[in-house]
Amino acid sequence: MQIQPCGPLRGEITVPGDKSISHRAIMLGALANGTTHITGFLMGDDCLSTIDCFRKMGVQIEITDNEVIVEGVGLHGLCEPEETLYTGNSGTTTRLLCGILAGQPFTATLNGDASIQKRPMGRIIKPLREMGASIEGKNDNYCPLTLYPSELHGIEYRLPVASAQLKSAILLAGLYAEGQTTVIEPAPSRDHTERMFRALGVEIETEGNVITLDPPEDLHAVDIAVPGDISSAAFFLVAGAIVPGSELTIKNVGVNQTRTGILDVLRDMGADITESNFRDDAEPVCDLTVRYSHLHGVEIGGSIIPRLIDELPVIAVAAAFAEGETVIRDAQELKVKESNRIAAMVTELSRAGVDVEETDDGMIIRGGKTPCGASFQTYKDHRIAMSLAVLALAAQTTSRINDPEVVSISYPDFFDTLKALGG
Repeated sequence: MQIQPCGPLRGEITVPGDKSISHRAIMLGALANGTTHITGFLMGDDCLSTIDCFRKMGVQIEITDNEVIVEGVGLHGLCEPEETLYTGNSGTTTRLLCGILAGQPFTATLNGDASIQKRPMGRIIKPLREMGASIEGKNDNYCPLTLYPSELHGIEYRLPVASAQLKSAILLAGLYAEGQTTVIEPAPSRDHTERMFRALGVEIETEGNVITLDPPEDLHAVDIAVPGDISSAAFFLVAGAIVPGSELTIKNVGVNQTRTGILDVLRDMGADITESNFRDDAEPVCDLTVRYSHLHGVEIGGSIIPRLIDELPVIAVAAAFAEGETVIRDAQELKVKESNRIAAMVTELSRAGVDVEETDDGMIIRGGKTPCGASFQTYKDHRIAMSLAVLALAAQTTSRINDPEVVSISYPDFFDTLKALGG
C-alpha cells in the first residue's frame, strides 16, 4: 500500500471499540448467569478469536449488526472443547483464558499463530501453578499450553511487572479458588477486569496497588457498552498533531485513567488536545479534539509506562517530528508484544532517516527533521503498521506499507478512515 504525504486532516470520527474491554465482555458474559448484550464490540481478529474459543466450549454467541449477544452458562457451565482452542494472534485471549481454564474440571489445550508461539507464557504459568493449577507448556514457557483439571486455592502474588494480562489471569483463576486471591502490582495497570467484576457482582477491593478478590457463588449478567479504544484513537491523535493544519475530533473514546498516559505525554510534548462531552458509566468516556501543534521532546518512563505501553510505537512517531530529544525507558515489555516493538520501530524509523538509537529498555529519538518516505515493514504487527502509516502522512515523500492487512487485528477499517479524513 502506498501512502502520499497529505494536507490537513479534518473531520469527526469514531474508532472501534476497546479491544481489552471487548475481550473481557465476552469472557465474563460467558461465565455469567443470564444474557449479556454487548454494544460497541470490536470486530477485529483478536476479539473474534475469543468468541471462537468460547463457542468451542458450548457458549452461544450471536453477532448482529448492532450488538453481540452472549448466553451465559454460569461459572461452572463451560464444556470440554473437542479441539484445540486457537487464539490466533491474541495474547489477551491466550493469557486470560489460562486463568479461566485453570479452574475447570476438564482438559483443554490453547495454541495460537507463529507470533503467539514465541510470546512468553511462563509469567502466567508460575502463579497459576502456585494456585494449584496443572499446566504444561512447550519448554515450560510457550504455547501450546495444556491445562488439566485442578482444585485451586487463593494466593497472595506480587507481580514482577505491571501487566493487566497477568493480573487478570490470576484474578480470573481466583473465581474458582478456595479463599481470597490477592494481587500486588508494582504500578497500576489497566483495571477493566476489576471494573467489570464489580458490575457483575464480584466482591473485589482495591487499596493502592493491592487488589483482593473473594470468590463469588455466581456472576450476574449485565449489558456492556464498549467505548472507543484509546489505543486506536492514539494514531489519529498523533496524526492530527503532526500534519500541518489538521483538526480532528474523535468521539466516544474511553478515558479510563489507567489508559490515558498517551494524553499526558502528548500534552507534555506540546500537543493541543481538548476533551468534551465527558460522561462516566462503567467506564469514563469523552470526545477528544486534536489540532496541529509544534511538538518538543520529552522523557517517558517509570509509572506512566503501563498506562501507555501499547501506544509507545506511535509516540515514537510523534517524537520523530518533535524538536529535541525524546527518551523512552522502562519499556522492556515492548520486546514481547506481537513483535519486538523496540527493535521494529528503531529499524523502521531509521529507514525514514530519523536519528534513533535502541537501548536495553527503550529508545532515544532525536527529532525535528521531517522524516523521508520509505518502504516500511510491519513485522505482522498491527500497531507497527498503523504507526508507520501515520508517519507516512507527514513524511517528505511517498511511503509504502508492506503487509498492511495486519491492521485487521484491531482496526479493520483503519485505512478507510484515514482516507475519509484526507489522508
